[in-house]
Parts: sequence; structure tokens; C-alpha cells
Amino acid sequence: MRKQLLIVLCIAIFYGCGSKPEAAAETAPAAAATETTKPGPAEFADPKYADVGKKGLALLTSGDVDGWVASYADNAVYAWNNGDSLAGKAAISEYWKKRRSEVIETMSFSEDIWLPVKVNQPQRSEAPGVWLLGWYKVDTKYKTGKSMSQWIHTLMHFNSEDKIDRVLQFLDRAPINAAMKK
Repeated sequence: MRKQLLIVLCIAIFYGCGSKPEAAAETAPAAAATETTKPGPAEFADPKYADVGKKGLALLTSGDVDGWVASYADNAVYAWNNGDSLAGKAAISEYWKKRRSEVIETMSFSEDIWLPVKVNQPQRSEAPGVWLLGWYKVDTKYKTGKSMSQWIHTLMHFNSEDKIDRVLQFLDRAPINAAMKK
């Protein structure tokens, strides 16, 4: 008796489950066609922005500061978590050229992770538009002969011409300062 009841229950479930997906599949497109969706506060952006970040790290590694700043807007601002900042593409270029020629002997980046995000509705004070979030490890040898390695988090905002107009970089100055001491 139990076996028969179990067989009947299995058959009922099998046939009952078999017909529901077809009915749901038939009504789903109609419901989706009539429904309009409003974009959420943020969404994934085009992966091409991650390529900008990867290319930028490669250019800094090679010491090609001019190639690196080519992706920056003329009015770009580069700011660090300690409150220091540079205003303007020319100032950013001058700073990094000096760093690469007078302070840093070699620099390389590894284990990078990139997340391009489009902010549709700012939650606080962030600018709407495309942001590229980057996490990577930097290994730097200074002209002092000392080395430094640390993880850095960088946020880049792109203007309407796909140029970087804002950079926020989070790093630890202590190992940098220690490596720069003679």
C-alpha cells in the first residue's frame, strides 16, 4: 500500500512539475514586454574601463608617464587618502615624472582587480557617471636602495569624454616614507 501511494505521489509530482515551467515560460515574455525597468542606483559599466586601468599600470611600470596621463582630462584632480592632492593634468604629469626619474628606480603592479561601475543615482557625495575601482599590489624599489610592497585601492571617475577627471588613491604612507629614507 505504501509503495503504491509513493508511486502515485511521484507520478503526480512529475506531471504537475512538468506542466508548470511551460506555462510560466509562455507568460514570462508577455510580462517582461509590458514591464519597464528603471535603472538602479548603480550598475556594472563597460569592461573597456578596466582596460584603461590595466593599461595605466603597464605604462607606469615602464615609466611612460606621458602615455599614462594621456587618459586624463586637463582639469583632473589626483587625491590621496591623507588629504594631499594634485590639480590639473600638467601637475599630475610633473609629479609622476619627478617620482619616476628622481625617487623611484623600479615599480611593478600585480594581482590587480578591476570593477567598472556606473553610478546612476549618487548615494552621498560621489559624482554620477562611470567609476573604475581598482585593487592591486605595488612593489617599488627606490633610489635609496630600499624597497616597499603594499596593496593600493584606487578610484577613478571618467568624464563624458571618457577621460579620467578624478582619482582617489588609498595607500599607507609609512612604508613609502621608510623606503625613501637614506
